[in-house]
Amino acid sequence: MDDAFAVNREQIRELDRIAIEEYDVPGVILMENAGRACAEEARRMLEGEGADRCVAVLCGRGNNGGDGFVVARHLANAGADVTVLLLAGAARVLERGGETAINLRIIRKMGLRIEELETPDAVARAVRAHAGADLLVDALLGTGLSGPVREPFRAAIEALNRHGAPVLAVDIPSGLDCDTGEPLGIAVRAARTVTFAVNKLGLSRPAAGSWAGTVTVAEISIPRVAIMQKLKQWQAEAQ
Repeated sequence: MDDAFAVNREQIRELDRIAIEEYDVPGVILMENAGRACAEEARRMLEGEGADRCVAVLCGRGNNGGDGFVVARHLANAGADVTVLLLAGAARVLERGGETAINLRIIRKMGLRIEELETPDAVARAVRAHAGADLLVDALLGTGLSGPVREPFRAAIEALNRHGAPVLAVDIPSGLDCDTGEPLGIAVRAARTVTFAVNKLGLSRPAAGSWAGTVTVAEISIPRVAIMQKLKQWQAEAQ
């Protein structure tokens, strides 16, 4: 795979579609592998398995949040003290169904602490209440974001950036434009970012460095043959 090639938001969406619809890879497998890769990076940031370390995982209601639920599960299984800060009502997430709902049900049955936060003030208070956290995981907004960050996500990003603990971004720092690498009004400043399948165009831009920190590309079971075929096509079209 050409590691120098990066994809935009439409291209990564197409790779996800091909994996699910043409290769019959269940979306829940892609989410599991994405979350597990982030959890492994989180354990490295915690300098070990994570036992007795305090982690707050901030989750949105979409697929990025679902990845965060997987991260929370694996870190809890490794012995970390994990709290999920969910910027939505859990009932709404469950009603939408899909892979995100599956992983929310799992962590609820595990008894993980889940705080449902739907206002900017509630979000800011919750992040401040975790002042002693050793690590914050940003699973709020993914690569599909193309417009200005709205509340309560703006308040969450502001609180994350003021916190002081290192931040691990899931796929892309929340608020960072996947294509340009510029903040969409505001963006998380991450120490490390684990992005999935192929690097993102925005993360390869020099401007993204101060937001994304160290970027790692994780394999999540999108078939290599599909990625190579599409990269070859897109590279030819770009010439």
